[in-house]
Amino acid sequence: MLKSLLKSRSDKALGAELCAAIGTQARNPVFFTAFAVPDTIDGRFDMVAIHAWLVLERLRELGMKDVSQGVVDTLFSSFDESLRDLGVGDIGIGHRMKKMADAFYGRLTAYREAKDADGLKEAVIRNVYRGDTARASEAASLAGYIAAATAALGNCDMASGVVAFGDVSSFVRRSP
Repeated sequence: MLKSLLKSRSDKALGAELCAAIGTQARNPVFFTAFAVPDTIDGRFDMVAIHAWLVLERLRELGMKDVSQGVVDTLFSSFDESLRDLGVGDIGIGHRMKKMADAFYGRLTAYREAKDADGLKEAVIRNVYRGDTARASEAASLAGYIAAATAALGNCDMASGVVAFGDVSSFVRRSP
């Protein structure tokens, strides 16, 4: 029983550590400048969702279900706190959290179901750019970053909290 309790705390702590790495990478200014992700609550949510999906997929591959739950628990606790900081009261918080959960899991499903680079680009256009096909170039760059980050995470020691998504700036398309 004690071993189970200690393992649970360890998984929660690792989940919180991985969640912090997700948040740090999701706030990289390159996403909001060069990739033209809207610097809004929704845009920032989308960047968190993408990076959470990347980490959660890797944890799923490794069979680290308890750590995944720690990531999700920490993430949603952060969402709750952020909504309260924005003035959402106790009465409205449940409704808002349900909407966020639906949006979050919808995005995770869309990215997981993307079968190739084009599918991922389409999911990015639909979710990050809200269907704005004029952002196809940025979406392609972001999809390229996501694919590279997936590969980079495959080389990380997730069990020790080591997370390296890769250099996002290398996917910025330069004007000729």
